[in-house]
Amino acid sequence: MKLDIIGDIHGCYNELKQLTIELGYDWSKEGYPVHKDNRKLAFIGDLADRGPHSIKTLQLVCRLVKNELAFYVPGNHCNKLYRYFLGNNVQITHGLETTVQEFTKLDDQQKQAVRKDFIMLYENSPLYHVLDNGQLILAHAGIKQELIGLNNKKVKTFVLYGDINGKTHEDGSPIRADWAVDYKGEAIIVYGHTPVKEVRIINKTFNIDTGAVFGNKLSALRYPELEVVSVPSSMPYVEEKFRSF
Repeated sequence: MKLDIIGDIHGCYNELKQLTIELGYDWSKEGYPVHKDNRKLAFIGDLADRGPHSIKTLQLVCRLVKNELAFYVPGNHCNKLYRYFLGNNVQITHGLETTVQEFTKLDDQQKQAVRKDFIMLYENSPLYHVLDNGQLILAHAGIKQELIGLNNKKVKTFVLYGDINGKTHEDGSPIRADWAVDYKGEAIIVYGHTPVKEVRIINKTFNIDTGAVFGNKLSALRYPELEVVSVPSSMPYVEEKFRSF
């Protein structure tokens, strides 16, 4: 299995396209990225919100997964967008407002297609992927060793939001425990959710959310090579959004 696993995109479509080209994908024939060596892409959630091109990003990932050219697991922003598309009462804040603004500019036919495709993507995707005979796990915010193989409310909360206990920082953001420090499993876990300036590698875990939407860079982890490929972000840099461990 040869994959290129891409961190939280958050609507940074131009960076996504540039990154896939850097990874050797060709856009010229199909209108979406295809690799001559049959490599596939994988996305670890949070496709939309905050960035400038959330709808284009959603459409691309839906198309790739539908054509069996990519894997996808949802993030917390994906979950909120899914609930919005279902008509649930969600707060249009924390980045969702940018996606909704794009969405409302579409005509009715386009809206129906985007909503239908994303709902299908979300509902047909696992909370986390276990790939390559259990050697590789993709989970948006990571996953503890003892949760691997389970599928329940506790797992859902963990993979979407991380290791939270209900406590918050002064700004209201949740305090997340550093689960990766205690991970002792054999499988490689690739995740994102918490922006870091450089891909963080510890105990066979790789945090590849390098904060593209906060002005740093969009990163991919090549598997099984375990090489990092990044492209710079065009967004304004926001220092306080990055966590230092």
